[in-house]
Amino acid sequence: MTIPPPKNTLCGLLVIDKPLGWSSMGVVRKVRGAAGGKVKGPNKLKVGHAGTLDPLATGVLVVCLGKATKCVDQLMGQGKVYEATIDLSAFTASDDAEMPREEVAVEVPPTVEQIDAALLRQTGLIQQVPPNFSAIHVDGQRAYKAARQGEMLEMKSREVRVDAIERLAYDWPRLEVRIACGKGTYIRSIARDLGKLLGTGGHLTALRRTAVGAYTVDRSFPVDNLKKGLKQSDLLPIPGE
Repeated sequence: MTIPPPKNTLCGLLVIDKPLGWSSMGVVRKVRGAAGGKVKGPNKLKVGHAGTLDPLATGVLVVCLGKATKCVDQLMGQGKVYEATIDLSAFTASDDAEMPREEVAVEVPPTVEQIDAALLRQTGLIQQVPPNFSAIHVDGQRAYKAARQGEMLEMKSREVRVDAIERLAYDWPRLEVRIACGKGTYIRSIARDLGKLLGTGGHLTALRRTAVGAYTVDRSFPVDNLKKGLKQSDLLPIPGE
């Protein structure tokens, strides 16, 4: 009689500092592989992440293993902190550096005071239109899939919470900011809308998530160590346990 392999019992959280170019689901697959878990069968291991990061973004991705996957919604609802670099001289169709630049002629660059005033207008509870290149479902299809085929779907405005935006540095056309926000906020949309407020362009050239709730980048598990495999002692406990 063939004895099935033991069921994978790893359970907890893993904070990954996602590298540039990696997809969030790509990180999940690597974590599952490091944990020795399978997608199907007796050694199946549930693995998920608490909030997508675009491939062009880096930073905190909270990965949940085993019973911890039940905490995904709770974790996604926690506040997040980002550090972003915005180019105010051009728009793009994707609101980041993935698509070609659409240059905007700006005779007089905005002042620091104008920048700060525009940033203030994007704090609090605001109405925000998600990027066309996003994972949002519109009429049963992903917006980014339609956009890649040349079809720009109608993206509806929705309310999001932006707790604070801090200007870190400004040297035209480059603006660096730190943003604390709630669930569902698109930093790419903030970059685009900032340009509209200022009469300039606006798109992200770099984005780094430094925190998801209490899970900060300094608590991250080294990505290179995934090659050595995962054990229970590598994982953080489930919130509340």
